[in-house]
Amino acid sequence: MNKLIKIIIFFLINYALIFSQFVSANEKIKIGLLVPMTGSNKNLGLSIIKAARLAIKDIDSNLLEIIPKDTASEPNKTLKSAFELKDMGVKVIIGPVFYESLTYLNDIKDLTFISLTNKTLDLPKNVISAGINSTSQLNTIKKFLELNKIKRTIFLTPIQEFEFEVKKGIKNSKIKIYKNYEYDTEPTKLTNQIEEITNYKIRKQNLEDEINRIKKSNEPNKENKIKRLEKRYTLGNLNFDALIIADFDKSLKSVCTSLLYTDVSPKKKYFITFNQWFNESLVNETDIQPIYYPSINKNNFKSYKDKFFNEFNEYPSHLSLLSYDLVGLVYYLSLKTDLSNLNKLFRKKNSFKGKIGIFDIKNNKINHRLNFYKIENKKTIEIF
Repeated sequence: MNKLIKIIIFFLINYALIFSQFVSANEKIKIGLLVPMTGSNKNLGLSIIKAARLAIKDIDSNLLEIIPKDTASEPNKTLKSAFELKDMGVKVIIGPVFYESLTYLNDIKDLTFISLTNKTLDLPKNVISAGINSTSQLNTIKKFLELNKIKRTIFLTPIQEFEFEVKKGIKNSKIKIYKNYEYDTEPTKLTNQIEEITNYKIRKQNLEDEINRIKKSNEPNKENKIKRLEKRYTLGNLNFDALIIADFDKSLKSVCTSLLYTDVSPKKKYFITFNQWFNESLVNETDIQPIYYPSINKNNFKSYKDKFFNEFNEYPSHLSLLSYDLVGLVYYLSLKTDLSNLNKLFRKKNSFKGKIGIFDIKNNKINHRLNFYKIENKKTIEIF
């Protein structure tokens, strides 16, 4: 009798285990989405939601469920929405979008946030930054410098909050920088600073001195020599081979214009900048070309934009591509572990291939393996 009871108990326990695994295997994978659905960033948030739904369609699994909640780009609203998602049984959240919205998320236990921010400093312990950070970009720039044996590189960083992220990226990537300069983005101050960095006044004086010297000399063909020198703006070598400008949009163009004014040409020195998301306005700026930058894979980005347009009859925001990939990443990781253990997976070394490229995951950080491009003669060309 005792033996029979033991056999029955054995089968009941195993049946319960099998049944629980079956239920677990078919349980909905709930992914929270914290994005601005109201306020000035509403359109960005809606684009991210559409991208997440497009990812679910492409994955083609009825186990995935996206639950969007509004942050209104405000920390208090973000916290409230995060608690609502937790009450709904969500264990992982894609978002928030902005660094400022992370302020109070340390107050929530048992939730993992995969934020779209590219900032990595002073993050709450339960937040993983998935944006294209400075380390990812500088790893790619470092590869380009080494491939081309570029020895003397100076770094130009605007004086603003992002400069601390850049400094961290320099340290993490171990990129070799000859000199590091910070500049004020106010136009008059910027021009003066670029003049100082490039020794413009000294080189300009060198030219004037050389012209005067030849005029007073008895050198043969001195008229021709003077004519050649008068076509120049400065005289003297620059003590660097490349510049990395950690800037964007109008501010980037202002820096490049100041460099041109001080007789520093991209045809003689490498002009390198940060990810520009294939900014079309740079394509038409022939004076500052060639200009180089790391970015996501251009062909993948184009195919994603076309797919998004075909689905929604509108073009996506740049950041929406990241959310598209993150849905795939969460699904991929959910096949390896219960989502409540997601933080443990992010501590281990892991890789995931998405539309952006390859995500490298380690120590609660995501870095991206990027491509490298140059814009020259109004064309964007892939270097690697």
